[in-house]
Amino acid sequence: MALKPEKVGKQAAETTTAINSLVGFRKSEVVKSLGLMAGYAAKQPKPFAKHLKNYASEMLDIVKGSSELAPDKRDRRFQDETWSKNPLYKRGMQSWLAMRKELDGWIADSRMHPADQVRAKFVSDLITDALAPTNTLLGNPAAMKRLFETGGLSLAKGMKNAYDDLRNNGGLPSQVDSRPFKVGENLATSKGAVVFKNEMLELIQYQPQTDQVYKIPLMVIPPQINKFYANDLAPNKSIVGFLTKCGYQVFAVSWRNPTRQHAHWGLENYVGALIEAVQAVKKISRSPRINVTGACSGGITLALLLSELAARGDASVNSYTLMVSVLDGKKSDSEVGLFVTDAAIEQARKHSRKKGILSGEELGRSFAWMRPNDLIWNYVVNNYLLGEDPPPYDVLFWNNDSTNLPAQLHSDYLDIFQDRRFRPDKNVVFMDHIVDMSAVTQDGFMVAGVTDHITPWKACYRNVRLMGGDVEFILSNSGHLQSLLNPPGNPKAKYFTNKDFPARADRWLEGAESFNESWWLRWNEWLSERSGEMKNSPKKLGNKAHPPISQAPGEYVFT
Repeated sequence: MALKPEKVGKQAAETTTAINSLVGFRKSEVVKSLGLMAGYAAKQPKPFAKHLKNYASEMLDIVKGSSELAPDKRDRRFQDETWSKNPLYKRGMQSWLAMRKELDGWIADSRMHPADQVRAKFVSDLITDALAPTNTLLGNPAAMKRLFETGGLSLAKGMKNAYDDLRNNGGLPSQVDSRPFKVGENLATSKGAVVFKNEMLELIQYQPQTDQVYKIPLMVIPPQINKFYANDLAPNKSIVGFLTKCGYQVFAVSWRNPTRQHAHWGLENYVGALIEAVQAVKKISRSPRINVTGACSGGITLALLLSELAARGDASVNSYTLMVSVLDGKKSDSEVGLFVTDAAIEQARKHSRKKGILSGEELGRSFAWMRPNDLIWNYVVNNYLLGEDPPPYDVLFWNNDSTNLPAQLHSDYLDIFQDRRFRPDKNVVFMDHIVDMSAVTQDGFMVAGVTDHITPWKACYRNVRLMGGDVEFILSNSGHLQSLLNPPGNPKAKYFTNKDFPARADRWLEGAESFNESWWLRWNEWLSERSGEMKNSPKKLGNKAHPPISQAPGEYVFT
């Protein structure tokens, strides 16, 4: 059956492109891991022989029809009743399950180093998922039924979809039907205007929705990896809409999509551009201090902004919010990180320097192969074997509306990942000052997601111990983007919080209290206490020094 839009929507929110793809594994690392697996098999033949024997025995039972192997009930690939009722398809499925079972068993029994074991499991999953019978026309009963029901039209449509993807999508299956969406018309529709602009960013001021607003405004800093309008995706899940309805003066940064001529743009340039934006917000709002929020890689940029302002003795920032952002990442935080050797990092750095940018297309392709079952094979089945169009979904449209990274920014992010540059013992110089997060003494609000595989919550938790001020840490029950797009009214919304901060994240969670509601409500309560008194809403956007330049969502979002 075709992919259901609501399921794809949830999946999309869990598998959006983010910083992991900057340091993703390369083919050479996969080949090296295959060699490592072969080496363990040769050095320790007994575990390999044991599972090879088990596989042969299971295959005999499969041929006899006595095997009890069955897929996980949550595996959507085998939900068609044909897999259990048709002997031929059942045997094909069980043969694949037997292969995967014994490969996993051998990896578990091979006494590999834990890091090698994770790498081996990742590569093994890549191979077995690619070989799943559901990925072929003859091996997929749903696709064969569709073929006969449509008189071959599904195959013709699938071939057309495949041809279109070869021409227009780098050979990967399209994840979204983008035709229903248009930025500024049914996405990013909150009213506002660009009130400041420099070479790197546009600053959008949003129209207040209340008669009175808090005196201290809020500036939103998005990731450079994706476009800013995730914060204003649709009216029913717009962070901008929620904040303006709560009485905040909201400003948002929209980054320019760089090209090769901007290869020299690095984190120092981005922080410098943000400092200009901060000054503009202060002048327009007539507030000596502002609040700031940043997510994912935008959170890294925000952290460096806070450190730089602290070093200058600049008290422009009153409080900060850090969402799904890892400042002190380790390779062991994710299985993909274990593929990131120093050689792989240098290879990635040289690649972007040669081209001047790391293109959004490359980022998306790299990330897709980190999650191939969700982001490739599902769509191979839907688009090519079933002959369906990919579903229209706003999150996927936004995720595919990709941006480039300048070579220097890419290199800077690689340095942070490689050297853990936010740690206090590193003494890293940034904009002529030592990076010192302990000097950031403002109150902070941090958000992470339980099921976030992009910025794992335990890695986000380490941010708490870097900062010098009072911090509130919230753990949402959702994943990376759904931790942000989590409006009140969601019946599945839940979050955890704990005022104590033990060294280990697991201990924090053990002592945490849970709340069955959106964390936006708690954030609003926290932010309102740090946004000053109320005043009459401004009648016009901008001011004499910074008049409106263009209507929201601005011009850079279309670059």
